[in-house]
Amino acid sequence: MRDLTDRDKMTRFMLLFGRAARSECRVYFTGGCTAVLMGWRAATVDVALKFEPESDELFRALQDIKESLSINIELVSPPDFIPSVPGWEDRCVYIGREGKASFFHYDIYSQALSKIERGHEQDIEDVQSMLADRLIEREKLLSLFLEIKPSLYRYPALEENVFETKVREITDH
Repeated sequence: MRDLTDRDKMTRFMLLFGRAARSECRVYFTGGCTAVLMGWRAATVDVALKFEPESDELFRALQDIKESLSINIELVSPPDFIPSVPGWEDRCVYIGREGKASFFHYDIYSQALSKIERGHEQDIEDVQSMLADRLIEREKLLSLFLEIKPSLYRYPALEENVFETKVREITDH
């Protein structure tokens, strides 16, 4: 079992990833990484991220980083669970830069919707933190859900009615 990842390990991860990048890239943190860096949680089980453009050199570097920091790494982002939310790129929050790597929080609305869909207790607590910190607005969250709703059929594991009920439970408060 690997260690939990706290803010210090996230900072070291960014440094090591930035050193490994030989060309410009963008790294999008999601899930527990966002929660740790924004202060909602002290640690997360894994570093969840997506990077663009993908490159074999960075995939290989992830193996070394994982071992040197004794962390778990998941290559995931909200579109692995729900349709891409229109305009997500414009809503990503800049974190910083190391070497040729620029780091961002993946669009908070996309993260909130994917967390609502998954529905784990920690996910719902994270969404409540997003609301409390005014990082997301209930009306906009519902509006963005309604924009992706016609594409939910592309995710056969999703139950559209259940997902919509969960979103409305959060946005109707």
